[in-house]
Amino acid sequence: MKIFIQSVNFNADKDLVSFIEKKVEGLEKYYDRIIDAEVFLKVQQTSEKENKIAEVKVNVPGDELIVKKQCKSFEEGAVLCIDSLKRQLEKHKERQRGTHV
Repeated sequence: MKIFIQSVNFNADKDLVSFIEKKVEGLEKYYDRIIDAEVFLKVQQTSEKENKIAEVKVNVPGDELIVKKQCKSFEEGAVLCIDSLKRQLEKHKERQRGTHV
């Protein structure tokens, strides 16, 4: 699986990039036919503490799953996105099984 990470309006450090790559790679346990994943990290110009936006788009055959979370840190946002995607991938896999039976 290819993973593309794009940081908007800032430069993501190596630790953040490797943390996110590790988390996204873990999705393959839930669905092994993932084509690629795109991660967008954005800092919203606001006075609020929760100004970090993490958006993860996972491409699977015939569909794409997108999750967007706004949190205090990119790590927290990435973890929430991945948790949500795990559930979506499991549902997607169930639907696939249902049509193949």
